[in-house]
Amino acid sequence: MLAELKKEIYLANMDLPKYGLVTFTWGNVSGIDREKGLFVIKPSGVPYDELKPEDMVVMDLEGNKVEGKYNPSSDTPTHVELYKAFPEIGGIVHTHSSWATSWAQSGRSIPCYGTTHADYFYGEVPCLRCLNKDEIEDAYEKNTGLLITDYFKENDYKAMPAVLCKNHGPFTWGKDGHEAVHNAVVLEEVAKMAARCERINGQVEPAPQELQDKHYYRKHGEGAYYGQGK
Repeated sequence: MLAELKKEIYLANMDLPKYGLVTFTWGNVSGIDREKGLFVIKPSGVPYDELKPEDMVVMDLEGNKVEGKYNPSSDTPTHVELYKAFPEIGGIVHTHSSWATSWAQSGRSIPCYGTTHADYFYGEVPCLRCLNKDEIEDAYEKNTGLLITDYFKENDYKAMPAVLCKNHGPFTWGKDGHEAVHNAVVLEEVAKMAARCERINGQVEPAPQELQDKHYYRKHGEGAYYGQGK
């Protein structure tokens, strides 16, 4: 079942250690088949060097395991909520990558200090609140997803394909698993550069809005002209 999607998501998961985004098993990638209403996700706690495409777990959007010999990632309920709320995404990534997680642990959003950030994320990357005691004790992973989707009821999840959860870490998404990983890599680099930027200049200000707009919209939207076209 979903052999091609399993291979795609297996390869996307393999990109996490390749790009230095995970230590041990601290991360996961999923990808969805919208027509079938099923998604594929990394199994929980299995070392990356032991994984095979057939080890990917197939889930439905009610959080039920449809196929797989392993338990799915413990973050699966978060992925379920994002897929249900964000109909135009095809892949999700969660990591504990060190620079992005450092911002999350500090409880700070990542300001847009330059064009690298603006090319991918429109505005500061938001850091959401920590879950309260009841939310943590009852359906923690689902409530993490609900916290994220609640924020994006009034914000554009396509213009901001990343979020930080306070005291936890980053989530990114995209049109498929590959793009979600790409955004996770960029987020980690942006987080690193922003932290260094503040250390070099403690009075640094965000990039001018007109510069942010120029760089974001030249890659995204109707008037985009970056790259070689479609």
